[in-house]
Amino acid sequence: MTGAARGRARAGRLAAAAIALALGLAAAVAGAPPAAAPRAKGAPAQPAVERRGGHVNAARVAGSINPASADYLKRAISRSEEDGAALLVIELDTPGGLVASTKDIIQAILNARVPIAVYVSPQGAWAGSAGTFITMAAHVAAMAPGSSIGAAHPVGIGGGGGRGEDDRPDPAAQKAENLLVAFIEAIARERERNVEWAAKAVRESVAVTAEEALRLRVVDLVVPTRDALLREIAQREIRFGGGRVVLDVSGAAPREIPMTLVQRFLNVLVDPNVAVLLLLAGVLGIYVELNQPGLLVPGVVGGTCLLLALVAMQVLPFSWLGLFLMLLGLSLLVAEAFVTSWGALFVAGLACFLIGGSMLFERPDVSDLDVSFWSVLVPAVAAFALFGGLVVFAVGRTLGRPQTAGVGELIGMVGEAVTELSPHGTVFLRGEHWRARAEGPIAARERVEVVAVHGLELTVRRAPPEA
Repeated sequence: MTGAARGRARAGRLAAAAIALALGLAAAVAGAPPAAAPRAKGAPAQPAVERRGGHVNAARVAGSINPASADYLKRAISRSEEDGAALLVIELDTPGGLVASTKDIIQAILNARVPIAVYVSPQGAWAGSAGTFITMAAHVAAMAPGSSIGAAHPVGIGGGGGRGEDDRPDPAAQKAENLLVAFIEAIARERERNVEWAAKAVRESVAVTAEEALRLRVVDLVVPTRDALLREIAQREIRFGGGRVVLDVSGAAPREIPMTLVQRFLNVLVDPNVAVLLLLAGVLGIYVELNQPGLLVPGVVGGTCLLLALVAMQVLPFSWLGLFLMLLGLSLLVAEAFVTSWGALFVAGLACFLIGGSMLFERPDVSDLDVSFWSVLVPAVAAFALFGGLVVFAVGRTLGRPQTAGVGELIGMVGEAVTELSPHGTVFLRGEHWRARAEGPIAARERVEVVAVHGLELTVRRAPPEA
């Protein structure tokens, strides 16, 4: 083969290889997904959207936020994570609660591996104070029409708003306020909700209706029922776990997660109103037992109530000053049973109970729970005073009556002389034969009246004739 022929053959092979390479690249490009548009410099990456379907779990808290309700919600979150629930719905109606318990619940919500929707319901429900924090921490926040949210300022029953007697800020209350403001601002920022309103809810006790909360971007939805909530959030895209999730919960029937028996018992017991009522009931039982020793039932019931009240106070943050005043009131009531003060000690004891009960749970630095002064404390103390007054009246009336038991009841009774009394002899009285001494001669079978008792001998006289 000549040099020219060999050159033409080499050029043909190179051309064939180039054509094959071009065809291969075209096929690879045709089979590959289209390239993403170039991201602008500094723009955040778009997270992948995950579809999350399955069943829905439901939990309900109606009452104060306390260790029992916190344990219940944490257990509901853990169970929803374990059984693969697509969503956990927490129905909420609370006036507030303990700061520590609120913090535990919010930490569980923020770190949950299952989306959580908090629904303030039914209509007319509150998400007050601690409930505001919990609602804003949810992935989906919803409210029923007619419900309200806010008023998260840490203020005690005295209504001082964190100020002392000289109108200067109380350092403890101011510290609590600043911590709670920072806490709720961090929650609102994390969930992309109204940070400015959240701070006002703590600093200025701002509260709004459901419709206003929706307009202010405090919540995401206003719906009348839980089923309507599930319909509204079906196919809804939310932020979850650093990405985006579409909730595929259309038609899902919620599975209720109830409180355990122990949780229900503790949830009722640690209500400040219940704790004060138990304390008053315990004191009343002890007071009745001291006035009428030997009845046993009031003492046993009173001791049991006092024990339950002490259990509640192991959980609730109480004020030592309030407890001291209530113990002082108890001491004055006990002293009334042994000292004749014409009711002065009784009234002073009730006053100490009223003042001490109003201060017992006044701890705005750790709780916004308090005793309802006019609807619980005043009626309870008034009922205590009425019952105690009836006991004193009954005892006084009994003491004013003639003795009807023991040897003293024999005085004034009429019997019959069995033998002649001159002056000693025997009389028949109350079905018994007694030795007797007459004040004057009395013949056998005459009627006699007892005028005195000396040991086992009666002093008698001739009874007046029967009418």
